[in-house]
Amino acid sequence: MELSSLLNRFSEPETLKMAKLGRELRAQGVDVIDLSLGEPDFDTPQHIKDAAIKAINDNWSHYTPVAGFLDLREAVCTKLKRDNNLDYTPEQIITSTGAKQSLANAILALVDEGEEVIIPTPYWVTYSELVKIARGKVVEIRTTVEAGFKATPAQIEAAITPKTKVFMFSSPCNPSGAVYSKAELEALANLFKKYPQITILSDEIYEYINFIGKHESIAQFSDIKDQVIVINGLSKGFAMTGWRLGYTASNITLAKAMEKLQGQFTSGTSSITQKAAVAALVGDLKPSIAMTEEFTRRRTTTLALVNAMPGFKCFAPEGAFYVFPDVSSYYGKSNGAQTITNASDLSMFLLNTAHVSSVMGDAFGEPHCVRFSFANSMENIEKAWARIRTALATLK
Repeated sequence: MELSSLLNRFSEPETLKMAKLGRELRAQGVDVIDLSLGEPDFDTPQHIKDAAIKAINDNWSHYTPVAGFLDLREAVCTKLKRDNNLDYTPEQIITSTGAKQSLANAILALVDEGEEVIIPTPYWVTYSELVKIARGKVVEIRTTVEAGFKATPAQIEAAITPKTKVFMFSSPCNPSGAVYSKAELEALANLFKKYPQITILSDEIYEYINFIGKHESIAQFSDIKDQVIVINGLSKGFAMTGWRLGYTASNITLAKAMEKLQGQFTSGTSSITQKAAVAALVGDLKPSIAMTEEFTRRRTTTLALVNAMPGFKCFAPEGAFYVFPDVSSYYGKSNGAQTITNASDLSMFLLNTAHVSSVMGDAFGEPHCVRFSFANSMENIEKAWARIRTALATLK
């Protein structure tokens, strides 16, 4: 059997790979603490579950419109106006089976073979792979811990060529936790005004998990709003990872293009999820706020533990629920049985020795770092970092 060459153009997500390895060790009876996956360890709020149960009892069990039920797209518009002061109509909203599909819809609707997509590092693992699937070219902009893991207008402009089609970023960022301020976004907007042919993909899935203030969207700047596709969803802010609901807000031309693509891949997302999503988007935000408050406490504890690790250099995340320390001081060290040569080696060492799963930074475009989640209980976080410290102490 000869498989499609498409499969050779992209890699399996390292986040899922590490979670899989952790599960395999756990199946062998090993007590593995998972700091790899980006999933809130909270249950979906009760009022959202109640809406889903009602939808089942009311027989919302049939095919849905590709773009989503009208009441859901209206709820997305309500949320965007309430939280972000953004004005969109339901025709500009496309809902999908998760923000990952929303990103895929956007990339496949925009990028042709050889066209360039600028992505600041570090970035979520799927960004680059979606560009490869579309036969586009990834153009990385290296950011640093010292710069708060943010790209400057000067860096971006230096990377723009006649082939540049898309600029893609997230704020809050997975994996770094960087959050762009309104002033920083305005500076980017002023740059992109000069390049109306470039579309901006703004991934805002971690919007509610913000430790420094109010979330800001680059779509708020009217001069470039039609160049922006806002990507968002319910998984992180509402603890609804398994429900699979993402959405885009864009100009109508792009919305119709993404709807056309989705119509051939999956059609509309789950009818029950959509009805639950309405309750999430327009309902009580107190559970989401309480979740962020708990993440704030875990962030404080995690930062103290990470900063106590010899040789780790760590940026204090401003959003999301990860730390992304530079671990390169351990490269070249050995415990006698294994020598650490890169971030992948260190991640595997910690999995097999400390029984703590993480994700190597290479997957995010930053080979000197490793991503650790704090979407786990305080008890497990403290236990995990104690194990990590013990394991690192064996490297000389």
